Amino acid sequence: MQLANKLVIAISSRALFDLRESHQVFEEQGLEAFSSHQVERENEVLPKGDAFPLVKKFLQINKRLEGEPRVEVILLSRNSADTGLRVFNSIEHYGLNITRAAFCNGESPYRYIAPFGCDLFLSSDGRDVRHALEQGVAAATLVAGGSRQREDDTLRFAFDGDAVLFSDEAEQIFKRQGLEAFTASERASAQQPLGGGPFKGFLEALQRLQAEFDADNCPIRTALVTARSAPAHERVIRTLRAWNIRLDESVFLGGLPKGEFLRAFGADVFFDDQPNHCASAAEHVATGHVPHGIANEEPS
Repeated sequence: MQLANKLVIAISSRALFDLRESHQVFEEQGLEAFSSHQVERENEVLPKGDAFPLVKKFLQINKRLEGEPRVEVILLSRNSADTGLRVFNSIEHYGLNITRAAFCNGESPYRYIAPFGCDLFLSSDGRDVRHALEQGVAAATLVAGGSRQREDDTLRFAFDGDAVLFSDEAEQIFKRQGLEAFTASERASAQQPLGGGPFKGFLEALQRLQAEFDADNCPIRTALVTARSAPAHERVIRTLRAWNIRLDESVFLGGLPKGEFLRAFGADVFFDDQPNHCASAAEHVATGHVPHGIANEEPS
């Protein structure tokens, strides 16, 4: 069975499950102690991790479509297959239909993202996420926080704009020249579409999946939640129109904190490039940091 016609999410074991206890053993006592810890507890079910609710909703979409499954979750892990048995036992316990995995025994699993044809990679390891972004795959580091999700079957994705859905060309002007120069530039470039950011392809894949449902019965909703405001909104709207992409909701906050708005939307996950915005948002919803663009460049 080929994965070409599926929407594929790759996820690390530490994002899917709460592995803080065993990871602490690894950090403090080393690989051998970690392996013994996992093997001794391989029949103990792991607690749910930050991405668990998102993954569960994502897999439920297959139950609403006829024919072959349209979405798939693949596990990518630094564990060995031996220590990964506890992970698979936990997957079976929770009834998650995850059957494909790569266990890399301490090495980074990011090199398997492209062969699996992944549209999105979620991990707790920032290095792996950066490697995935370099491969052209939408990727984010999950930020630990007090995330809460609505108890329904609708999967809600929220995205920041610049450096996430769009390139960071406008954000570079803002960072280097200030708000006044940014506003003037965006007004002058209102008719010129922005370049695509690392999550453009994932949003396009989501929209194709949405198109398989009736508009009033779609289990996926998308939202743009951006610090932009008028007049900088026009270029965003025209860019999405040029891409032929429709978002269900767009919120232009003009610099207001995003957390309460994300909670009102009921986001299952929010993607943003700026660490401070991610830390704030993670108090309200599951949040993925996208280490891309000028906000994540090392100071020279």
